[in-house]
Amino acid sequence: MSAVSDRLPTFPWDKLEPYKATAAAHPGGIVDLSVGTPVDPVPELIQKALVAAADSPGYPTVWGTPELRDALTGWCERRLGARGITHREVLPVVGSKELVAWLPTQLGLGPGDVVAYPRLAYPTYEVGARLAKAEYVVYDEPTDLDPTHLKLLWLNSPSNPTGRVLTREELTRTVAWAREHGVLLVSDECYLELGWEADPVSVLHPDVCGGSYEGIVAVHSLSKRSNLAGYRAAFIAGDAAVLGDLLQIRKHGGMMTSAPTQAAVVAALGDDQHVHEQRERYAARRALLRDALVEHGFRIEHSEASLYLWATRDESCWETVGHLAERGILVAPGDFYGPAGDRFVRVALTATDERVAAAVERLA
Repeated sequence: MSAVSDRLPTFPWDKLEPYKATAAAHPGGIVDLSVGTPVDPVPELIQKALVAAADSPGYPTVWGTPELRDALTGWCERRLGARGITHREVLPVVGSKELVAWLPTQLGLGPGDVVAYPRLAYPTYEVGARLAKAEYVVYDEPTDLDPTHLKLLWLNSPSNPTGRVLTREELTRTVAWAREHGVLLVSDECYLELGWEADPVSVLHPDVCGGSYEGIVAVHSLSKRSNLAGYRAAFIAGDAAVLGDLLQIRKHGGMMTSAPTQAAVVAALGDDQHVHEQRERYAARRALLRDALVEHGFRIEHSEASLYLWATRDESCWETVGHLAERGILVAPGDFYGPAGDRFVRVALTATDERVAAAVERLA
């Protein structure tokens, strides 16, 4: 059996440790803007739902309770515009990262099969292909890909790390191309609720998919919209045949969302007010950080949505990381997301108001 180091890339954040130590030595303490981990409280109504379901001694079901599936389909209809979506077309998962990492394996992909993902992308797309021992390619324009042996096409809109949003026309063209070539299209839409200068659209919208979910799956998470990263709460929606196969595999694998978490998700998806309030927090932090970075000499590209600012000083990303670390600010180097990001840094909005204010002061 091959060593883990032979099968997987180096865990990116390990490389950041020396810079984290430098930032932590700042007299005012570190401002950590390197990861998208929520720092604000879990909304009270969600906490109450979790506690009320705490006495759950039996095993939960992989497919989730009927109440959970009602909440998932209802939210997809209300928020994504998905028409006529049924229980067979939704499936809870144990956080979206787990799904991304293991989807190629669960789809039965392996040597000779190809997984494609954007040139600048969340590293776990590559990890998922490697775990399945499949091949992987990156793209600038998905419809320029060679469809031979291509089995899984990842979209990510809004993008992590760039915040770029694909237009309705781009999504429609890509869905049609994937269907024409028999390629499963999976759209990572975990930041869809966080559009700032654009209104992100799901592949499940009828204008994009023509009212049919054949050949497409959307991935959604409650980590960002509801501060539930610690709950591991996410779901997929789309092609019933694909989700049906995944349900059977996940049953065998015991990949269940806990019963209290399922109850919390029902509460979270039934309430829009807490999402609005959290968006307002992020919008305020984004405005402060964006202005401070620009005044400090950065250029911001894309960043029209998501929880990040994609920023550059037109130098090596590691020079920028070091420059900011000396000021007690930790950011993620752009090359974590692919060689094309080697002159950018990703600046997360996930710090408290007090820490964001500290970063702004240091950048002044």
